[in-house]
Amino acid sequence: MENIRIQDDLYQAVNGKWLETAVIPKDRPTTGGFETLDQNVEKLLMSDFKQFVQGTKTTDVPTIEQAIKLYKKVIDEQQRNKDGIAPIMPLLNKIKSIKTVEELNKSAKELLLNQALLPINITVEADMKNATKNSLNLYGPNTILPDTTYYHPDNQTGKQLLEVYKNMVQQVLDFTDLSAEEKQQFIQDTLTYDALIAQKVKSQLEWADYVNNYNPFTTAEVSNYLQPFDFIGLLKDFYGENIPQEIIVADPKAIKEMSFYFNKDNLTLYTHWAYVKTLLSHTSQLSIQLATLGGLYRRTLLGIECDSPLDKQAYRVVSSFFSQPIGIYYGRTYFGEESKKDITELVNKILTTWKKRVSRNTFLQQQTKDKALLKLSTINLKLGYPDDVRDIYKKFIINDEDNYYQAVNKINQIYTNYEFEKLNKPVDKSEWLMPAHMVNACYDPSRNDITFPAAILQKPFYSIEQTVSENLGGIGAVISHEISHAFDNNGAHFDEFGNLSDWWTEKDYQNFKDLTKSMIEQWDGIEFAGGKVNGELVVSENIADNGGMAVTIELMHTLDSCNFQEYFINWARIWCIKATEQYMQFLLNNDVHSPAKLRANIQVRNFKEWYEAFDVKETDQMYIPEDKRIIIW
Repeated sequence: MENIRIQDDLYQAVNGKWLETAVIPKDRPTTGGFETLDQNVEKLLMSDFKQFVQGTKTTDVPTIEQAIKLYKKVIDEQQRNKDGIAPIMPLLNKIKSIKTVEELNKSAKELLLNQALLPINITVEADMKNATKNSLNLYGPNTILPDTTYYHPDNQTGKQLLEVYKNMVQQVLDFTDLSAEEKQQFIQDTLTYDALIAQKVKSQLEWADYVNNYNPFTTAEVSNYLQPFDFIGLLKDFYGENIPQEIIVADPKAIKEMSFYFNKDNLTLYTHWAYVKTLLSHTSQLSIQLATLGGLYRRTLLGIECDSPLDKQAYRVVSSFFSQPIGIYYGRTYFGEESKKDITELVNKILTTWKKRVSRNTFLQQQTKDKALLKLSTINLKLGYPDDVRDIYKKFIINDEDNYYQAVNKINQIYTNYEFEKLNKPVDKSEWLMPAHMVNACYDPSRNDITFPAAILQKPFYSIEQTVSENLGGIGAVISHEISHAFDNNGAHFDEFGNLSDWWTEKDYQNFKDLTKSMIEQWDGIEFAGGKVNGELVVSENIADNGGMAVTIELMHTLDSCNFQEYFINWARIWCIKATEQYMQFLLNNDVHSPAKLRANIQVRNFKEWYEAFDVKETDQMYIPEDKRIIIW
């Protein structure tokens, strides 16, 4: 391999040797960084679950015994193959039998509880303008392709993916009792209905503007848009006469044009679409052959070679449905109190540094600074793992006589009812949005909290064995990144209580918008993976990376012994990734995060410490002029 100078390509210089030999697992689209840690956690917990099943290992974490029962149903290949497609046929026949909107209205709650596809999606979430109460949120349907842009006549990738989808559906429908003519009609109608949906729903770029998802409508207005679908009747089926009088509509265009989906001609398109999409969403719970066929489109989209072994699939299923108890088991078993104490101290140091930087900020007036400082002072920290399993998991009882599909369906029904019941309860701000065994982190603007699961608190992100400089370039920058989301182009609209609120002065917010525009321009159009970065799509994450680095670099200067070379090298190391070409293109087009290599290489150029650490000069490729460098926070 050519010897890459760090001054010309930090990412390649740090990760090049690893990239030469790294092998992407056949059942994943990527490896490296976050993914490698996730693979290690998965391997560890898979081993534990095998021992649980064998009875050679036990745990006192509540509900794990039910997860073990579900695990056994997933790996029971003989029983699943014997059941075949039969478990879901009653639901599919129910959908197929719907010939009028009146029949759909009578069946809507039953369909929703059984995870059949309605042309609307309903969730209960914290109200953006009053984060202490929950509100009912309404979304339009999802498209087959990842984004509306894939439906452009010139998008060849979209056309190719739809052909793969058609082939997959054809093979899956061969297991049903549909006639040959019906199968072709169902496929064509599904694609026709999907094309109609794509004309009416938001693009990924539009979804990235989080604040614009808050559009309050009266329930009567929403009901009128959805006619002849009986939306109020569906609400009464869940809430009796005490239905909410206001609905938060995330995608107004999709909802305002919803009645179009239910005219005489399109109702048939809907039922055929719902039949196909519902079947595909459940193939993983049917026979092994159906599960494999049902994953064909996803594997093609992401460049995945094959399905995971059955025991790994089983672990992933229980890890999904019993995420919190399994996370608590992981945290109690593998996360040390010493690490939790150390990471808590680091978070508090980062918050203190954040406050110092805001206090001397030059583009904010004092009243805006005061509100920003208040928001920082009230951020809630969720580090490691929660203390107790939420009560909802204790309702997940796996019956011996149920097949795999039935067991999962009952859990889904319990959880759906639980979600609807939250509407009349206050927001539970103690709830963790990520389980402890997840290798990730997040900031929630409605709760004004940051969550750092135990699984991410390991090398190369963090270790008590690494230097402080390495830890600051790893987990430190990630922690500060999440705090920065409180002040990115979305988080900036929320106050210290998690409420949507204009707490900025008009002048200050305009200054911030100007800086945001500069960040968009710095990234927009960078060529990568056969395409170009959309600076507007990724701006919130880039603001967070920029803030994460600015604050931890300042903290570095307070250390008795700091090493900026170690800092920047570990920053590049945590973003190391090797992925399939399809996955890289998918992320480029749909992810609000910039490509990992660019995250490693672009942000560092904004900071003078980068140039000083490696003596980077104008003639080096990792150099940009001072007037092009951007530091927002």
